[in-house]
Amino acid sequence: MEHKLLNFTFVIEQDEDSIYVAKMPDIIGCYTHGKTVEQAYGTNKGNYTGVSLELY
Repeated sequence: MEHKLLNFTFVIEQDEDSIYVAKMPDIIGCYTHGKTVEQAYGTNKGNYTGVSLELY
């Protein structure tokens, strides 16, 4: 199986409870959250954790 590296844009917003929500608009239902922007984006303590998706 061939794998491709794709780039997607995250949109980070703060909700009414002061939680940061990182959404990937190009993929419906793909989001994460955290108490800080870094946690929401997956860069807690400067370590990018990345996102792995399997698309069909």
